[in-house]
Amino acid sequence: MEKIDKLDKKILSILSTNARIPFKDVAAECGVSRAAIHQRVQKLIEDGIITGSGFDVNPKSLGYTTCTYVGINLERGSMYKDVVKQLMDIPEIVECHFTTGTYTMLLKCYARDNEHLMNLLNNKLQSIPGVVSTETLISLEQSIKREIPVHVED
Repeated sequence: MEKIDKLDKKILSILSTNARIPFKDVAAECGVSRAAIHQRVQKLIEDGIITGSGFDVNPKSLGYTTCTYVGINLERGSMYKDVVKQLMDIPEIVECHFTTGTYTMLLKCYARDNEHLMNLLNNKLQSIPGVVSTETLISLEQSIKREIPVHVED
């Protein structure tokens, strides 16, 4: 990953607060041209520093009222990549992490209701070869969601 300078950090700080801000406004705040901002942002994207710029859709607006975290234990950790390939076919899974500790994997999933969640667990996740056990935690409320802060040195 490329090293980023003070201007890059300032751009990242502004965009992480408001990703829809026009480049002309970013340029004015940074004291450089709009073309310079455009070039810097393109470079940050190419270097994998900026990894997305989409909209967050509220799952509840689509009928997914239950957010869960599912810990999965695998027969062998080496089965992880094969299991991930099968998890990719389950659209309710929005995040998957290979972890240390209690679980081999940790998933973030959405379900419409308890019946949908039970079907997801019993008929989809637990039927994947190599999955030994699952433990489900239901999120009652998301209290914090944010990007990692970008500190700009003065």
